[in-house]
Order: sequence, then structure tokens, then C-alpha cells
Amino acid sequence: MANNPVLLVHGGAWAIPDDMVEAHQLGIRNSLAIGYKILGHGGSAVEAIEASVTVLEDDETFDAGRGSFLTSDGRVQLDALIMEGHTLRAGGVACVEHLHNPIQAARLVLEKSPHVYFVGPGAETFAAEHGMALCDNADLVIPRETERLEAARAAQRAGLPDQTFCGDGKSHDTVGAVALDAHGNLAAATSTGGTLNKTPGRVGDSSLIGCGCYADNDSAAVSLTGWGEPIMKLVLGKWAVDRVRSGVSPQDAASDAISYLFDRLQGHGGIILLGPDGKFGIAHNTPRMAWGFRTTSEEQFGISRNS
Repeated sequence: MANNPVLLVHGGAWAIPDDMVEAHQLGIRNSLAIGYKILGHGGSAVEAIEASVTVLEDDETFDAGRGSFLTSDGRVQLDALIMEGHTLRAGGVACVEHLHNPIQAARLVLEKSPHVYFVGPGAETFAAEHGMALCDNADLVIPRETERLEAARAAQRAGLPDQTFCGDGKSHDTVGAVALDAHGNLAAATSTGGTLNKTPGRVGDSSLIGCGCYADNDSAAVSLTGWGEPIMKLVLGKWAVDRVRSGVSPQDAASDAISYLFDRLQGHGGIILLGPDGKFGIAHNTPRMAWGFRTTSEEQFGISRNS
């Protein structure tokens, strides 16, 4: 029996300023439209989330692809992961500097390699060998992020407290998507430029299996955004989907995961979680989170506030 496809996307959980709300909403709406068109025509969950995340990587509003936060030496380094829930196949890339769409490289790893994860130049070589065009790193840098980096450096020189990982920080604009297709398969994807002013070579939770992303038809599909180090330490994505497998609803599991993140390690972030029955959950402990969902009969997108 065919399932009612579901697509759920996020565009980061942080203190989204009022003047950026409209851009976030438009980006989420465009992502839903592209991804759900694939699901509505019988496409796979993997195909749909790759397309949805590609839209967000191409949108300079978000911390993924062009427009990402800069490392301390002024470069863009990107991480991405995609995972499908039927066979648990996954593909990840990290610290890539010359790809516009790392989620597409991650899909290539999933489809074309016996391995799961490539990093740095090796990931770029693999992508190029399978038809992806490389770009100059400067093509990924935009003036807004150069200004943000300069402000962060100035604050450091002045001895001000580092705001990168606080709840009101402006460094959690990671994007992600989870989907259930008509064949009953789940998939998840997450893509990020990391945190502002990060040390070159740093990899966060987004592209790590079980941390910022996970999918299993027997439990759930999840994508997270936020402060990566605490999420990694808790393997929070796997923690959340295991709660669903044990019988907890996706919404309760999402809320529990964010509470656990803060109570154990004072971490901040957001989560989207989708079960094999199409039920989903969304939670965050940051001031705002950009997200949206679509089914055959309903669509909703916007910016939720943390009460």
C-alpha cells in the first residue's frame, strides 16, 4: 500500500533577526516545493531531500553552500551527510572548499562508493571524478559573512566573551531535510558551513552519522541544527530516533532530545524528526527556528518562537 509522502525541512535554529525572517520563510517554501514535487511523482525520499537541501545550499540566507560562515582564516569549509533508512546506506563529506553543493557530493558517496565518508581534497577529487564541477573558494564567500568575521575578530581582540555557542548566537543556520516516500522509505540529510570563526579543519555534528543526521525505516529520520560539540558528545540524532523506536511519539522524542541537550551539556539547537508512519516532531531551545512541512493535503512553513 502506498504511503502519503511527507517532507519536513529546517533552515537553522538561532536568534533569527526580524529583517531575515522573510528570507528564511521564502527559502523554506522553495525547498518544500522542489522536494515535494519529486515525492508527489513517486520519487524516492533520498532524491527529494537532496533536491530540497540543494535549494537551501544555493540560497545565501542559510549557513550552507554559498553564503556560509567563514573559518578564522576567511574561508568556507562545508560538511554534509545524506542517509536512507531502508538499507542504512549513507554518504558524507567534510571540510570541502571547492563545491557549491556538498549534499550532491554526499549523495554520490552514498550511491557510487563502498565507503561512507570522504574529507577535504579527497572528497573533492571523488566528486570531480563523478561529474561535479569544482569552484574557487572565493565563489562561496559573500560580503555579509566577511563583515561578520571581522566583527567576531574585533570582539576577540577587545577581550569580549565569545558568543558563538550561546543560545542567542548567530551561528546555527545549518539546513536539513527528512522525508517519507510513497514506498515507505525514510531518508535524512543535513548540510552546513559550520560555525562562525571556527578553526580550519573543525568538523561539527551535521555530517556525522547519528549526531546531526540519521535515518532508519525501523525508527525515524532526523536532522539537527545548533551547537555541534554537545550534539556530537550525546550522539543526539541516534538518541532521538531510538526513542521513537521504543514507542515515544516523534514530537515527544524531539522535545526530550532538546531538553536532554540542555540539561546534560547546556547545549542549544533544534531538531526535526519523522517517523515511518508519517508523524513528526519539531523542537528547539533557541529564540527562533525556520522550518516547514508538506503532505499531499497540507503545507506549513515559517519561523517558530521558543516560548
